[in-house]
Amino acid sequence: MNLLVVDDHAVVREGLKRALSQEGFDSIDEADCVSTARAKISALAPDVAVIDINLPEGTGFELVRWIRSYSKSIGIVVLTLHHEENYIVAAMNAGASAFVSKSEPISFLIAAIKHSAIAPLTFSAHGLDAVLRHSHSELTAREFDLLAQLEKGMTTQEISEVMFISQSTVKTHLASIYRKLEVNNRTAAVHALHQRGLTR
Repeated sequence: MNLLVVDDHAVVREGLKRALSQEGFDSIDEADCVSTARAKISALAPDVAVIDINLPEGTGFELVRWIRSYSKSIGIVVLTLHHEENYIVAAMNAGASAFVSKSEPISFLIAAIKHSAIAPLTFSAHGLDAVLRHSHSELTAREFDLLAQLEKGMTTQEISEVMFISQSTVKTHLASIYRKLEVNNRTAAVHALHQRGLTR
């Protein structure tokens, strides 16, 4: 099985490669950003990509969406420090095969990798049943991406240009975000994001 580990921290990548090697995986490549990951996926077509959410040049969610549009057969495991329900739902909606918190045992990651290689279009995560019961109020991956632009202080037009969507679509996403976070303006949305521990 060919694996690609995508994380912006060299120590994390080395640690994962070592741990995975000890579990019998012997073909493991790595990438530290979105552009490198895309290039390696196009060139190597790995069986499974293990992706962190926090990445330079974009977000892990953007990379997940790109991979899933590129291939329906690549397993995608989101591996992150975050374990909030919002992130699990966002990963699922983006097209990931599995979601694993970095605080979980390595056995969880191994199981997720093996399962995603066999069934890349399914989704697994610890506590998924409970998450799905509350998913109507969770932020989507696209809404997380838009919130990241809000944090930078971008205007509606700037967000529209960066995310390649119309200004009316930006406003629709904003309305959904305000409703889910129970706020009524951008400043309050960003504040709620930090207050609830949902920042990437």
